[in-house]
Amino acid sequence: MDSTECVILLHGLARSHRSMSPLEKALREQGYQVVNSEYDSLAAPIETLALTAIDQAVAECPTAASPIHFVTHSLGGILVRQYAQLKPSAAIGRVVMLGPPNQGSELVDQFAKLPGFDRLNGFAGRQLGTTADSTPNQLPAVNFELGVIAGSKSINPLLSYFLPGKDDGKVSIGSTKLDGMKEHLVLPTTHTFMMRNSQVIAQVNHFLSKGEFLPSNP
Repeated sequence: MDSTECVILLHGLARSHRSMSPLEKALREQGYQVVNSEYDSLAAPIETLALTAIDQAVAECPTAASPIHFVTHSLGGILVRQYAQLKPSAAIGRVVMLGPPNQGSELVDQFAKLPGFDRLNGFAGRQLGTTADSTPNQLPAVNFELGVIAGSKSINPLLSYFLPGKDDGKVSIGSTKLDGMKEHLVLPTTHTFMMRNSQVIAQVNHFLSKGEFLPSNP
């Protein structure tokens, strides 16, 4: 593996770069140059976050790094999709999305009108509903190598009540799927902690290296 290969990590909504630290450590051990991006997910709409967070992270990659890979959690995956639309010439390499609400989340539909929603989730959180005009559903199919990992365990039965089918406690498995993705994998892990799950980390490493997931039984 070329030591100039760069991987950008993008955390999820209302999280920080620390949530991606186990992945950062594992990828560095594989020889990648890793940029564990820190951005304020509550500060701006998705369109602004995508440009500011990713442009800044790209600038931290080695100048020789092209294409640049991404590993994202939740909202981070939507930022990459938005970035790809805004900058179609961007050299995006392989991408692994963990628990991405690629078709939105029913939890946003259910709770966005409650007092305090914006304070806890920002405007970007409000953009993640399942309606046809939501940001995830307005973005096109992907044109880069994409592997999606969905979780099938929940630690919050109350939230799972509002989600159709199996889910990870925040996003249904069905909502993680996306036109144009190369691989889709379901693992017994939760939305909140999938970034530190050993199976997830092994699959991320394999997809970045080979462009496919290891065979796995959910």
